[in-house]
Amino acid sequence: MYDISLSVSACARSGTRADVAVMLSPLVSDDALAFTPGGGRIGQLMGGAFDGLLSDVAERKLSQGRRLRHEVNVVESSISGLETGTEVEFLIVPADQFPSDLWPRLLDRQAISFTATLDGDVVTSISLGSSVDHEAAAPGPTDRPAVFVADNEVTIVLAPITRLAIAGQGPIAEALAAQGKLLGWKVSVEPRPGMVAGLAASSSPIDGIVVMGHDIEMSSTCLMYALESDAGYIGALGSPAMQDSRADWLAMRDVTDVSRVHGPAGLEIGSKSPAEIAVSITAQMIAALRLG
Repeated sequence: MYDISLSVSACARSGTRADVAVMLSPLVSDDALAFTPGGGRIGQLMGGAFDGLLSDVAERKLSQGRRLRHEVNVVESSISGLETGTEVEFLIVPADQFPSDLWPRLLDRQAISFTATLDGDVVTSISLGSSVDHEAAAPGPTDRPAVFVADNEVTIVLAPITRLAIAGQGPIAEALAAQGKLLGWKVSVEPRPGMVAGLAASSSPIDGIVVMGHDIEMSSTCLMYALESDAGYIGALGSPAMQDSRADWLAMRDVTDVSRVHGPAGLEIGSKSPAEIAVSITAQMIAALRLG
């Protein structure tokens, strides 16, 4: 739900309806999908396998949410990877049925929980749980989203997962993406500055942005967006000469404080191959996020 919070909160401010869907079982994640009038969709859930099913509920414009049970069909199985016949459960709720302070807390990437009270499959109310200590919610083996289902209540626990945005492409970007995923991070690889701007805008102190590329203007633009963000780690690949050229480009645009940039990115471990470089960068990012 963290990934859709900016757009859904904007809908709430403008009075635009949005219906938010999350999966309860058999898989649990912080992914969510929101539907807006006219067929608009925000976010992604299970690769889009169940978009039609959930859209049908959203189009009814119900005043209260629903708990939805469904058996996976052959087409949905091929998209989602779930076996045909598996029972899946979703919660789909109008955004305005959630407590109003949910969205700001999601925007701040806080660890939270909320409980939906049910009358049968109808969501009668949603209450927000107390905040969880941010440090305790740092990504780790035991700090993952969870769902607890009782007879008439569903409690969803959300803990923010570190996100790594890679501005660039090529073998090092691919190796870095693979290493980030191995660590359990959410990874996005995007060479286009316009898209990097969006990723940077939603970054928080537990996230990282790595900029690479030989095009001075393109990579420097990405670095500028990274510096405008709240990302806890900013890395920039390239030689010292490349770092100086980017700094000059930024200075010409009144961006003079580049103290947050780790450049050249990565710890000094004698890395040469893309895989080794990826290890050195992710190790540096972990140190920056955990040790400050």
